Amino acid sequence: MTYDLYLGDYAYSSWSLRGWLLFEKFGISRSTTMVDFADSSVGAQLAKIAPARTVPAVLTPEGALLSDSLAIAEELASRHPDAGLWPQAPIARATARNLAAEMHSGFMALRSECPMNLRLSYTDTAPSDAVKQDLQRLEVIWEHARGVTDAQEHGPWLCGPYSVADAFYAPVAARIAGYNLPVGPTAQAYVQSHLADPAFRRWRTMGMVHGATLPWYAKDFQTHDWPGPKPRTAKAVNSGTPENTLCPYSGKPVTHLMEIDGRIFGMCNAFCRDKTVADPEAWPAFMALL
Repeated sequence: MTYDLYLGDYAYSSWSLRGWLLFEKFGISRSTTMVDFADSSVGAQLAKIAPARTVPAVLTPEGALLSDSLAIAEELASRHPDAGLWPQAPIARATARNLAAEMHSGFMALRSECPMNLRLSYTDTAPSDAVKQDLQRLEVIWEHARGVTDAQEHGPWLCGPYSVADAFYAPVAARIAGYNLPVGPTAQAYVQSHLADPAFRRWRTMGMVHGATLPWYAKDFQTHDWPGPKPRTAKAVNSGTPENTLCPYSGKPVTHLMEIDGRIFGMCNAFCRDKTVADPEAWPAFMALL
């Protein structure tokens, strides 16, 4: 069973990140089509799956169209009950659903004033009072969720194991990190858990190397290094003898080379190579090769 998943720009599309995580974190097969945010006609690019006009959008194997992130989450949970999209315990499941719904419909100041931009991190953004109120609300509901579900006994996530709720708040973590927004230690620890999550790191590396830099997402603040884990040093190279003959992702013959720790490896195209160079440890298939 394979779904057709339509996504926007990796670096900027916060709702696409949520949709992608619903598939990536829970091992659900999909075929991905990217929509170019440099082209303003997103709706036109989705014409073949009309009436969808935003991303993410999903076409199910039998042809049903899902063009709302919460609907995608609920439908995937219904179709894949063993994948664990929602927590099993009733109190944790109810809490996670409420968290996802509040994210889906709220936090407008944070979303409008701090658009997700995974290519930059700012030092001081002087958030407005409205953004500060959103941050305070986030701290309240995150702490409540972890307390009522005993999540602290099960790891860093909101309601126990990683769930739809965490996928929905991943772009919020990216905003807090990217705009250096003021939150307390508990919320900051939750943000850092997202930044260190291998799936989140894979998405961000793709955002670093895929697509144009879109100036309308930039803000006039000073920048500093991304606050997540420091990537292992690697670089693209034009020559050398790779240790592998087939791309670790596609299984196709290698055509593009990279160097890490003095060793040469190959991938089947520039994107596979560049996403690996950006953060080698985010990619299990490459690390197994290494």
